[in-house]
Amino acid sequence: MRLTSLALALLFALPAQAEQINVFAAASLKTALDQITADWQAETGDEVLVSYGGSSALARQIVEGAPSDLFISASIPWMDEVEKAGLVQAESRKDLLGNTLILIAHGAAEPMTELPADPVAMLDGGKLAMALVDSVPAGQYGKQALDSLGLWTALEPHVAQSDNVRAALALVATGAAPYGVTYASDAIAEPKVTAVYTFPADSHDPITYPAALTSEKPAAKAFLDGLFSPEATAIFTANGFDPLT
Repeated sequence: MRLTSLALALLFALPAQAEQINVFAAASLKTALDQITADWQAETGDEVLVSYGGSSALARQIVEGAPSDLFISASIPWMDEVEKAGLVQAESRKDLLGNTLILIAHGAAEPMTELPADPVAMLDGGKLAMALVDSVPAGQYGKQALDSLGLWTALEPHVAQSDNVRAALALVATGAAPYGVTYASDAIAEPKVTAVYTFPADSHDPITYPAALTSEKPAAKAFLDGLFSPEATAIFTANGFDPLT
């Protein structure tokens, strides 16, 4: 779905000369954001360079001076860190998306109404794939949820941690891990996994993706505004996100 020229014109008066926009975005956004940036580049001529990764690593890179124009985090606290460092255009900060935390399985699998009382047996000698549980949002949410359900102590020794949620997704997709904790959007992006359980929303902090400018580049502001357009919203929704507009 392309972002129409009319929609873009209504969103913001674009600069006359094409520019390069450096975006730092949470890894879970890749499938949807790749579609949106491809459409944006075709419509505007701007070059959108997106660096994907764990929100914690991206935030640290921005604070340490990495050139960026826009940051989209998978959690509020990591955006707060960048803002505290004075690197966010505060008036530009907006909550863009929500997501759902799920358990995924390799290949085809039956859905679960609840997690087993003995979750280690469920792993059958394998590992539970998760993003870094003490820093990456997906891992933090997952640890909170499992702890809330009384399962974290048993599962902790059996967790395989990855740098970001897409790396955890890959472990399950390849069969290196039988199960993993990811977002609903990740399961939609990967046909080799099945969503088998949805964690209760009250078992973890709300999953919120704030977005904010980290430069004063006009093209970056136009792109940020475009992320809230009906066309972008449709793409995010189709990829399993919950637009907060």
